[in-house]
Amino acid sequence: MTTGRFMLGVTGNIASGKSTVTRILAELGAKVIDSDLVYRELVGIGRPLLLHLAERFGERIIAADGSLDRSALGRIVFQDPALLAELDRITHPAVIAEVDRRVSQIDHGVVVLDAVKLIESGHVERCDAVWVVVADPDEQVTRLMIRNTVTEEEAKRRVAAQPPLPEKLTRADLVIDNNGTPDKTREQVMRGWEALPLLR
Repeated sequence: MTTGRFMLGVTGNIASGKSTVTRILAELGAKVIDSDLVYRELVGIGRPLLLHLAERFGERIIAADGSLDRSALGRIVFQDPALLAELDRITHPAVIAEVDRRVSQIDHGVVVLDAVKLIESGHVERCDAVWVVVADPDEQVTRLMIRNTVTEEEAKRRVAAQPPLPEKLTRADLVIDNNGTPDKTREQVMRGWEALPLLR
């Protein structure tokens, strides 16, 4: 841990509620770096990473306006574990490098790394503590259908394609159950926040 800076990793499988947790942490004063938002920037129109993805997965993943068609890419990789793993191999190094660059510009306070594959990518090694957000699979499917406007079948496929949850739980310093009400989730976040060493 760099003096004055505490690195908190927040992870959990798709549609488990990480964004809810990190939003509360931001309200409490944490500086949140969302790996998915970093990824979205890196695959912006004309960016090298987008061109690399198009070269590997085909021009069909490019929308009419030149942006990444995330739905089209998702339909390709979420039905084939090998392709999903290849996507990770292409994107993880670029995302981690950019996240690390942003972290290097913050020298104090709680910095939150929000990443679905925080552990699987190896980025967890930068963290002083790890929180894992969990939700029941049926709840994940429902949230995913609403959030991404996908069919139940597609949502189930994406949930099933996620890394095994037990592997995440073995690295967890705190598990946040996001199956309940927003107030229940907030209570858990508040308790975890108050227990962070930097804040004692």
